[in-house]
Amino acid sequence: MSNFIITYSIPFSITADLTADTGGGQGLAIGVLNLAIVIPQSQVFQGMKTKDLISWNTLIGGLAMHGRGVDALNLFIRMKNAGQKPDGITFLGILCACTHMGPVEDGLAYFQSMVHDNSIVPQIEHYGCMVDLLPRAGRLEQAMDFVSKMPMEPDVVIGAGLLGACRTHKNVELAKVALQRLIELEPKNPANYGKMWPG
Repeated sequence: MSNFIITYSIPFSITADLTADTGGGQGLAIGVLNLAIVIPQSQVFQGMKTKDLISWNTLIGGLAMHGRGVDALNLFIRMKNAGQKPDGITFLGILCACTHMGPVEDGLAYFQSMVHDNSIVPQIEHYGCMVDLLPRAGRLEQAMDFVSKMPMEPDVVIGAGLLGACRTHKNVELAKVALQRLIELEPKNPANYGKMWPG
C-alpha cells in the first residue's frame, strides 16, 4: 500500500484525528491531501472507525488528482469489496485516474459501468474526463462522437479541450469542426477567433 505525499506542512496531532469517528477521519483524509507529510493509506483507514462514502471519495479523488491512478483504482476495488456503493463523485475520481494513466478501454468500461451497473446519470464533468481521455490515444473521432451524443450542451472547457487535442494530433479537418463549435459556445470571446491552425 503506497503513501500520501503532500506539499504543505502544518503541525497537527495525527493520533487524535486517527482515533476520531468518521467525521474526524474524513477531516484527516482531507488534511492529508493538503499537507506536506507522508502517511500510509493503511494508517488512515485503520484510524477511521466508520468508512463512509465521503471517506472513500475523498481518498480516491485525492489520489487521482495527485497522479496516483493505480492507487485510486485499487482503492475503488477495495471500496466495492467493502460493500460501499459508489456515486457520481466516486466515478469522477476514477475517470480522472484513468486520464492520468491513459487506459482508454478501462475508462470506457468504468463509464459504462457507472451508467448501466450503477444507474448513475453522467454529468458534464464525467463527459469532460472522457473527452480528455480518448484523444490521448488518438481517438479524436470517437471523442467528437462522444460530445455529439452528450445529453447536455458541451461547455467551453470541453470545446477547448477538443480543439487542443486536434492541434496536438495535427488533424486539420476535425480542428476546424472543433473551432467552429468553440466559437458557437463562446461567440463573444475574441480570443476564439484567433485560434487558427498554425502554419
